[in-house]
Amino acid sequence: MRTDQPGAWPLTIHLVSEHASPLAAIGGVDAGGQNVHVAALAAGLAQRGHDVTVHTRREDPDQPDRVPTVDGYDVVHVTAGPERVLPKDDLLQHMPEFAAVLRRGWAADPPDLVHAHFWMSGLASVAAAGDVPVVQTFHALGSVKRRHQGAADPSPPQRIDLERSLCRTVTHVVATCSDEVFELRRLGLDSDRASIVPCGVDTSVFTPRGPVAPRTPGRQRLLVLGRLVERKGQDDAVRALAAVPDAELVVVGGPPADRLDGDPEVQRLRAVAAAAGVADRLVFTGSVARADVPAWLRSADVVLAVPWYEPFGITPLEAMACGRPVVATAVGGLQDSVADGVTGDLVPPRDPDRLGAVLAALLADDARRTAYGAAGVRRARNRYRWARVVADTENVYRQVLASRRPVEVAR
Repeated sequence: MRTDQPGAWPLTIHLVSEHASPLAAIGGVDAGGQNVHVAALAAGLAQRGHDVTVHTRREDPDQPDRVPTVDGYDVVHVTAGPERVLPKDDLLQHMPEFAAVLRRGWAADPPDLVHAHFWMSGLASVAAAGDVPVVQTFHALGSVKRRHQGAADPSPPQRIDLERSLCRTVTHVVATCSDEVFELRRLGLDSDRASIVPCGVDTSVFTPRGPVAPRTPGRQRLLVLGRLVERKGQDDAVRALAAVPDAELVVVGGPPADRLDGDPEVQRLRAVAAAAGVADRLVFTGSVARADVPAWLRSADVVLAVPWYEPFGITPLEAMACGRPVVATAVGGLQDSVADGVTGDLVPPRDPDRLGAVLAALLADDARRTAYGAAGVRRARNRYRWARVVADTENVYRQVLASRRPVEVAR
């Protein structure tokens, strides 16, 4: 129920995340950092006393209309298009139906504020919100994706124009890194309508101490974690393995372990490994439970995050919070989160030779890895813990509702 006085506290806040449900298993093709972000933000806002609902698309006819979560927020499944899993790039045609459902609900009982996650959620939210302010987080921008993937980009062709229109129509944009603000300005967003609030990490779960996944005796371990999609750069990590002959590369994520052999991206990466002569040192775990991720991170000597581009990237934060050194590509939000020469090393994207040289030097330097790990824990706890991220997001909401004046968030 909306409060009698607009902007009164606590608030009724509706998050819209059309393809990334906070209830989804992590590691699928379209399930990753956005799911984690939406779930943690919703939980944190609920913990601070707000009435929080997340709207996401129904992907199974057996999904209940509304699911109360143990973290204090509700998830509403919106029927828009076939009640089955669809690639997110196929969902644009179903956004008018998604918006119509939101509009009916909000007309009867409007929230104080809507926070849309991803561009298609923004389209639906703006179409449905009426006078309710809409805060937008893109999580990824089509202009960046098109630049790096070119003709291989599966996004709808009108995506960039629609994102440009959102920059004119939403009330405010919450960007996750400084690089994104630069891209948003190129799309026409006024700088006084953007705030930077990074993604976060649960520093009570991701800690240096705790269970550790089994290690291979006599081998150092490199680890990559996340979805198995080409732009994540796992093939560059595989090629770099040739420069570190005593190390193994563990790839955490992808399909369940019993479906790995039939997965096209697993097959491609295994072919790359065979060509590089490192097939015996490449290990796939398949998808793992979210609760097991910290143990896998703790088992690594170095955690890699080497995408071609990355809007933000949660894995480096989780690795740093677990006290592990990080080697990451100098792209997007990774340039903000990984302090080069302090918590890890930044390398150029799509350069396996340079990556291999950096890994060889770091694996040979126990003292530097230890120092990076300790600095990473401090950085994660000071700058990226979810309590701070949620408080900064709440501050954006407060100022948007109070005056729609330029919003400043302490960094």
